[in-house]
Amino acid sequence: MSSHAFPSSAPHDGPGPTIRRAADRPVHGLLSVVIPCHNEEEVIDATHARLGEVLPASGLDFEIIYIDDGSRDGTLRRLEAIAARDPRVQVIELARNFGQQAAMSAGLAAARGDAIVITDADLQDPPEVILEMVRSWREGVDVAYGRRRSRDGETAFKLVTASLFHRLFARLIPYPMPVDTGDFKLIDRAVADAVVALPEKRRYLRSLVPWAGFRHEPVWYDRHARMAGVTKYSPLKLLRLAGDALILSSDAPLRLTWLAAAALTAVGLGGLAVAVASAWSRTASPGPSLAAITAVVALVAATQTTAVAIVGEYVVRGYREAQGRPTWVVRRTIGPGRAATRPSSKAA
Repeated sequence: MSSHAFPSSAPHDGPGPTIRRAADRPVHGLLSVVIPCHNEEEVIDATHARLGEVLPASGLDFEIIYIDDGSRDGTLRRLEAIAARDPRVQVIELARNFGQQAAMSAGLAAARGDAIVITDADLQDPPEVILEMVRSWREGVDVAYGRRRSRDGETAFKLVTASLFHRLFARLIPYPMPVDTGDFKLIDRAVADAVVALPEKRRYLRSLVPWAGFRHEPVWYDRHARMAGVTKYSPLKLLRLAGDALILSSDAPLRLTWLAAAALTAVGLGGLAVAVASAWSRTASPGPSLAAITAVVALVAATQTTAVAIVGEYVVRGYREAQGRPTWVVRRTIGPGRAATRPSSKAA
């Protein structure tokens, strides 16, 4: 069972997705597997071969949706070859690199399955775990998310910082949020419909899926080292992703300015009390020390600047939403019933 209690919603007659209970889950339904790809030339053929070996054991028909997120190597060429020989494959070529969150969102919007799995192309998340996720889904779980017991091939620094961030993030989010997880998960059709229908353009799926509610349960697994290639996330990109995650999902950073104001008020009142006591005792120096003045001014300026910066981050993201630009733009789609030509571009 999960360490977080995710409430289950009962069926209703009002607007919004209706949850299907275990008895309603199709015996021979369709499973969609969504895989964002960015410069995965070295591993993509092996990934597809593993999926082809594993997925038939699920007992479901399946489709595999690869999203080429502006790759600059031979990834797209290999995906075209895979789609040409496998009718279960659909390839979505984005017009440029829009980022992993946008690529996953594009795949989620295109998926037709009764259940949808989101995973990476690098085989760090073993495809065999999908079978256990499907079993959980058949038992009535709406979101079966992969929770890592171990992470091979990761540095100690990354393991520690990732663990700390997940726990801090979970405490700042105003709804239940699992820790030690990534994007590897299976979600029911109703959950996918709820997430796709959300209007925001800048997306962070790790928080949007828990926000939707439904019944969540973990599937424990050991994460493998990359089979080939290198991570696409530099420390700077990870910091940007962490910033987006916090600001898009929580008001807590904005509330910290009130704590800073309270702390400054306490410091100011304490300093005033000390000054009055010194004046009455007549032991004070003729004037305040330069160091004390500098420290107080610097502290006040730093706090004010931090508060303005935090507010600015929210304003910028609000402005991006108000612009209404699409999260991604599709250059072309290759797959069953679609020609590998270039139709007019479409936006999400």
